[in-house]
Amino acid sequence: MPRMSQNPPSLRPDLAPSARITEAPRAGQPTIGMVSLGCPKALVDSERILTRLRAEGYGISPDYSGADAVIVNTCGFLDSAKAESLDAIGEALNENGRVIVTGCLGAEPEYITGAHPKVLAVTGPHQYEQVLDAVHAAVPPDPDPFIDLLPASGVKLTPRHYSYLKISEGCNHKCKFCIIPDMRGLLTSRPAKAVLREAEKLVESGVRELLVISQDTSAYGTDWKDRDEKFPILSLARDLGSLGAWVRMHYVYPYPHVRELIPLMAEGLVLPYLDIPFQHAHPDTLKRMARPAAAARTLDEIAAWRDICPDITLRSTFIVGYPGETEDEFQTLLDWMDEAQLDRVGCFQYENIDGARSNALPDHVADEVKQERWDRFMEKAQAISEAKLAAKVGQRMDVIVEDIDEDGIATCRTKADAPEIDGNLFIDDGTEGLSVGDIVSVEVDEAGEYDLWGRL
Repeated sequence: MPRMSQNPPSLRPDLAPSARITEAPRAGQPTIGMVSLGCPKALVDSERILTRLRAEGYGISPDYSGADAVIVNTCGFLDSAKAESLDAIGEALNENGRVIVTGCLGAEPEYITGAHPKVLAVTGPHQYEQVLDAVHAAVPPDPDPFIDLLPASGVKLTPRHYSYLKISEGCNHKCKFCIIPDMRGLLTSRPAKAVLREAEKLVESGVRELLVISQDTSAYGTDWKDRDEKFPILSLARDLGSLGAWVRMHYVYPYPHVRELIPLMAEGLVLPYLDIPFQHAHPDTLKRMARPAAAARTLDEIAAWRDICPDITLRSTFIVGYPGETEDEFQTLLDWMDEAQLDRVGCFQYENIDGARSNALPDHVADEVKQERWDRFMEKAQAISEAKLAAKVGQRMDVIVEDIDEDGIATCRTKADAPEIDGNLFIDDGTEGLSVGDIVSVEVDEAGEYDLWGRL
């Protein structure tokens, strides 16, 4: 049986797919292992580090034992994520002994060295040069000039047919529950030419789907002082849409100008999919969060988006049990969900994070109440998802093939499904001619809570 989707797979709907390392190092090549934790933005950082190392002649090892040293790219988003990062560092030390730490948790080096004094080096997020310096010190490069010093094509830690495309770093919001601006800094957008050049190379190398990521995608380019246009994300999305691959937009704040992205979806240039972190629906809760959005207007925006592009898929994440959240505020969120009818939903139970301003708020919610609200919220989200998917039975749609198992069952994704966070569509008959990465047309003949079944 194919693996059914559990949406979300855990209380952490922010996680990147696990890194896949497929190439084997040559005999005698200095080799580095990589453990990549956290979100897709961190996975892109891991790819960049490995690309630079491979260009210098290092091999990439998929396991600890075959590596001369291991890089652990950490996550510091929640206290549970920090604990997971410390565990991963400990495991790498036990299995290999030579460990370099980077990533978001690296912004707090004493926290890491206090738990694991034997790590070779600690660097912060997107400090690529310092990571390379630490690797050179631990494992000097020894390239074979005839084999290794060819220009390296980028190392990808995702399957060949899709790739994350990071368009900016950092964030200008000051949400009280979040310390990402402290760890990753304020918004810094990559030049549009650089983003497009990377996207073109990816499409040329066989990538069929580009997943656009950042901390705040709709704010892309607004940090440029002398920009020609007010909202550069609009022309970037149009240019990406001209490359012939699926383009999926993640982490889009619901500013008014997002409405101008929707016609690109209706035209088929960009996938009709928006991943928007609404976080809550009650105005008082949002105020305590210091969120840059007004829930009352959000329902109007959703209605306007659907008016322009009726088949748009909306994904969002929410926090339940935020300090001060009353039963009335939570009920408002449930009622809002009934109205908004979002297609894909993930949910966090609120956690204190060291350094977050929300820790100091009064009236923290008891753990058992958080869990009970999470259960009620997910029950509501699941019922909406089930009804939405049931309405797709009989429709024809394009899907991208993710995997074909030994029984010939193809796991696919529709345009409504991002990798590993949304559902799947399964084809269990007539898949002999299919390959991973193919985009094919199917007719939906069955629906579950989060998944669909179809035939070619």
